[in-house]
Formats: sequence, C-alpha cells, structure tokens
Amino acid sequence: MPKSLPSRVLATVLALALVTGPTAAQVNLPALGDVGSQDIDISTERRIGDQVMRQIRIDPDYLQDPLLQEYLEGVWTPLYKAAKQLGHIGDETQQRFAWEPFLVRDRSVNAFALPGGFVGTHLGLIAMTASRDELASVLAHELSHITQRHIARRISGESTGTMLSIAGLLLGILAATKGNIQAANAGIMTGQAVAAQMSLNFSRDMEREADRVGFALMTEAGFAPAGMVSMFERMEQAYHLMDSGAYPYLRSHPLTSERIGDARTRLALAPFARPQGLAEHALMAARSRVLMDPRVDAWKALQAGPSGSREPKPGGNPYEPVGLVYASALASIKLRDFDRAADNLRECELLLQLIGPNAQAERLLTYLRAELAEARNRPLDGYAALEALKDEKSRPRMMQRVALQLIDPAPEAARDAADALQTRVSLHPEDAYAWSQLAVVWTRLGQPLRAIRAQAETRAAAGDINGAIDRLRSGLRQSRQPNADQVEASVIEARLRALVYARQGMLAEMYPGRYIPPDVELPN
Repeated sequence: MPKSLPSRVLATVLALALVTGPTAAQVNLPALGDVGSQDIDISTERRIGDQVMRQIRIDPDYLQDPLLQEYLEGVWTPLYKAAKQLGHIGDETQQRFAWEPFLVRDRSVNAFALPGGFVGTHLGLIAMTASRDELASVLAHELSHITQRHIARRISGESTGTMLSIAGLLLGILAATKGNIQAANAGIMTGQAVAAQMSLNFSRDMEREADRVGFALMTEAGFAPAGMVSMFERMEQAYHLMDSGAYPYLRSHPLTSERIGDARTRLALAPFARPQGLAEHALMAARSRVLMDPRVDAWKALQAGPSGSREPKPGGNPYEPVGLVYASALASIKLRDFDRAADNLRECELLLQLIGPNAQAERLLTYLRAELAEARNRPLDGYAALEALKDEKSRPRMMQRVALQLIDPAPEAARDAADALQTRVSLHPEDAYAWSQLAVVWTRLGQPLRAIRAQAETRAAAGDINGAIDRLRSGLRQSRQPNADQVEASVIEARLRALVYARQGMLAEMYPGRYIPPDVELPN
C-alpha cells in the first residue's frame, strides 16, 4: 500500500512544529491567540483541521466512492443528529465545525478524529465489522471525542501551549492512521517530536468519557447498543494481533478490561434493540475488502473466495455469504474477468432468494450490474440496469449514470451528464468529485474554459485554494485568445477575485495584524 497519506500529513505537521526562524514562523505558523492562556478556541481548532484536510484530500488514499460514502454518512448522520438532540453540540460548534466523515483506502483497522470535526474511517474497519451497529459504535466514540473537545483539551493540557503541542497531538492521531509507527518515526528527525508522539493518545479518562457519551449517542440514534459490546469483544479477540500492524486503532485507543466491563454494564441497563441493515452492511463490508487493497494478488484471493462452506457463522450476519460472492464479483470486475463477475451476480441473486428478498441488497446488486456494464464499455446495458432505480434521486445513481454517459458515444450523452453535474454542484459546491467529473465532461464537449473552471472548483472544494487560484489564472490567460467564451471568462475573473479575497481573509486570521499581499499563498 502507498504510504503517501500519513507521510504528507506528517510533513505538514512537522513543518508547523519544527520551524523556528522568524521568517519561517511568519510563513508557516498560524496564530493561536494568547499562548499563556493555553486556550484553543473553536475557530483555531477548525483552522488546524482544515490545514490537515488540505493534505489528506489530495492524497490518492482519500477515497471518493459514492456508494461507500453514502453508507458511511448513513451511519454518521443519525449519530450527529442525536448529539445535537442531547445537547452535546452547541450552536457555535455546530456552525464552525465541519462534522464531516471521510474514507481512507487502507486495509488496517482504524478510525480517527481530527480537529474541527473531521472523522476518518479506514476501509479495513468497515471490512472487519459484522454490522452497522458495530461501525456506529466506533463512529459514535470518535464523534464524542469531538463533541467533548478532547482534542482541544489535550492541546491545552500541554505545558508549552505552542505549535509543538499541536504537532504532537496530530502526530499521534495521524501516525495511527496507517499503523506504521516506524515510518512515522523516520520522518520525525528529532527526539523532541518522538517524545511528543509517545504521549499523544487520549487519556484514559477521555476514553471512558467517549465510551459513555458514544453509548448514549448510539441508543438515542436508534442503533443497537449491543454493537459497542460486540465491537469491543471483536477487538479484544484481535488484541494479540496488534503488533502485526493490522489494528492501529488499538494503539491510539487502548482496550482495557475496565472499558469492556463498563460497556457490558451499560448494555445490561439499556433497552433491547434488534440489529438493522444486515444485508446492506454485509455488501458494503465486502466492497470495502475489495477497494481497500488494490493489489492484483488481493483481488485474486477475494475472487476465489474462502475455502470451505460459505454458510454464515452461527450467530453471525446471515447475509455474509452474499457479501462473499459480491466481493468475488467486484474483484472480478477489477480483474476484467467479466464472465466470472456475471456468474457471481447470478449467484448473489440465488442466495438472496434462499435467504429472503431484501431491498437494500437488491439495490446494491443493481449498482454492481451497472459497474459491470461500465467496465465492459456497454453503456446501454448500464442504463437498463439503472432503470430499476429510476425513481431514486441519490448521488450514487447520478454519479454512476454520469460514468456511463462518459463512455457513451452518443452526442447527447455528454450534454445530459453536464446538465446533471451542473445541477449537482450548484446545490452542493463542496462536492469535489462532482466538479472533477464535470471537468471531464466539459473537456469532451470542447469547452476548455469551463473545464478549467471546473478543475479549479475541484481544488477549491478540496481545500486547495492555492491550486484553485492557479487554475483560474491559467483560464484567465486562455480567455484572451481569439474566439474564447467571454461570458465564461467573466465568470472565471469574478471567481478568481473571490478566491484571492478569501485567501487573504484566511491568512489574516492566521497572522492577525500583519499585511498580507494578494500573492502570498496559504501554507500547505
């Protein structure tokens, strides 16, 4: 697996921590207010999170799979609403924090919270959970770290109150994202930062508080609270594997018998709730297993499936066999073994007939049929598959249809894709993936200025303001050519002016009282 995600973020954090000269400090260090007070306010915490996310979003391991993102948000949103209902999220944090879950393409079992309301989830974590309730228990725990301001409290608890404290905190969170402590240490270069890394985990009191608050969130959000206990038990069974690097979550969130006992006590007092969404989770866990490791050998192993019976384990998810065949089908598509993928799809349908019809599973199989048609370069077959979901107005359906339209030679296909994407980004300008697809569509339609603007908006949506400004300036230069679209040129000029102004505002917040020239870039 590539190591680019942690290495880039670690480089950013180290730049914040280790620059000591006065000139460098003016360029790289955000202002934190009164150091002596050791208070990290909400605006500063969000600013730190945004700075880290600018590095994460441009990394290849930042995954933008519409189906998995939809599933993750489907688990996250009820927890977030429950936190608001219980009063854990105040008006200021609700407005200032991002409250954004995102996916990391990595096979290790991990999740992590960042300053400002960002929560990363490794595909390896989704792949190893048996139910959405188990996944919800982890997300509820991480959400509770945010609502209880544990990150800010850890920063404020440091004796120096400097950027080194912040670097220390982030190093601990982010080094755990890949489970590769040696790689993180190799980039640190100083004994001071190594010492900081060793003290980064949340305190035991904070872990207990996140467990307690997270359990309440799960219950309020309608998840089965038994998911937290079963997740703890699953992690306890895996504890002996921790040193293999497969479970970095256990490094940043040490599992103790006290935490397990407390969870079991809470479960005994909680009302019973039956697990829901087992079929959907089985297929999304299977999708995670395929996408978390893009090596051919890994796909071949998933294509072959486990040896022996495909019967579900006693007490396990009854849809697990469907998930195993789904993984084989998706891996076959990746390997371009299309006949095998088609056979797997038929087997999934037969298994569902035996277990019982399930609308969620049938929906996901419909998307898989469309993916197979796309891989085979058969857009008409893909459209026919999506007809089963014609009443669905979801982002995954729109993105899958756009993918089919991009391989459709019919001239009206690209125009229809442009209309759909333009509507999407007008309503959701933060959707970087939709902007990136729109750039491809405008290029195909022979609209270079619109393509450049969409490329710029892709970067702006990802938080790369410097990159967005560079693209818009390139577009402005091209707009001076004969026959250029002057209407689009005026849009680019206005957007460029707005982004330069926004960048100056961000820099003014980071360096209060200093003059910021228009061409000064944000630190990466």
